[in-house]
Amino acid sequence: VQLQASGGGLVQAGGSLRLSCAASGRNPGSYAMGWFRQAPGKEREFVAAIKWGGGSTFYADSVKGRFTISRDNDKNTVYLQMNSLKPEDTAVYYCAASTWSEFLLRDPNMIYWGQGTQVTVSS
Repeated sequence: VQLQASGGGLVQAGGSLRLSCAASGRNPGSYAMGWFRQAPGKEREFVAAIKWGGGSTFYADSVKGRFTISRDNDKNTVYLQMNSLKPEDTAVYYCAASTWSEFLLRDPNMIYWGQGTQVTVSS
């Protein structure tokens, strides 16, 4: 499975961005999808995840109520809508695919990773 992330950029605090992750290859719909992020000098941390079937989602506490993960099964694409952005959201955001149980662990032990996309929030 190949993952192609896009949509990062520079935004002022309080602004919004939408990240996209297009999945391709063999049976991308077999996997749950999600996002992690990594700020300079910090470990990669879980942000949000979604099942392909049923649409179950869950979020890190730090983004709950501000970020929304969704998917378009026809396009094999997952989105992360980020609202009310804060400077502490600044990081490289990585798209990932793995089993749902791995995402529940919130551990960056994913089967597949996309390239990162930079999100910078200015104060």
